[in-house]
Amino acid sequence: MEAWMKIAYRLHVGGNRLLVALMLGLTVYLLSTSVEADQRAVDTALVDRLRQGGLVIYFRHEATNWSLQDNMGPGTGPDDWFSCSPSKMRQLSDQGREHARQTGKAMRALGVPVSRVFASPYCRTVETAELFDLGPVTPTADVMNLRVAEHYGGTPAIVQRARALLATVPGPSSNHVVVAHGNVAQAATPVYPGEGEGVIFEPDGGGSFSVLGRLSPAQWRLLARQWDR
Repeated sequence: MEAWMKIAYRLHVGGNRLLVALMLGLTVYLLSTSVEADQRAVDTALVDRLRQGGLVIYFRHEATNWSLQDNMGPGTGPDDWFSCSPSKMRQLSDQGREHARQTGKAMRALGVPVSRVFASPYCRTVETAELFDLGPVTPTADVMNLRVAEHYGGTPAIVQRARALLATVPGPSSNHVVVAHGNVAQAATPVYPGEGEGVIFEPDGGGSFSVLGRLSPAQWRLLARQWDR
């Protein structure tokens, strides 16, 4: 590529501007093609790894309606925090629900095996997990929203339990899915995911884990379309 640029420079000095423009255009095309090829190789490797199993995929709940407010005032409790009523808690938006369905569809199309699905008891997390349609959903306080941590042993206890869940190696040829909150991921891992984003963790079998990759809802859909060709 450097040789191309040297030739273009010599032509420019010689006054052949049209040929220079053509060569620069070809350079840009070759660079973009190379980047796409590299990204496809990374995507292929990640999907192959997901198909092998042994991973934990942590999703932040899908997109919510931010015009709603969580009712966290005095006197509130699980009946309020876990409510699916928009008058009590922020719920998924219509777009979030559709994206959750599409993410689950993409994972099935890609052949990602899932043996267990865990979710924070909040309505927006359980609903996201259910809309994935990857199997029965098990609510767990191990990844409880940190805004109510004081009622579940405190933030350090939840962080410890969340890390233990992420460090648990799934059974042979399967993955675990965990659907929870951004604040739990931020406190327990090196990653702060966006709404609907999936973070792929690899447990090491010794009580720890590493980050293999991150996929937004749009990236899950794109991967499924690529593999469907």
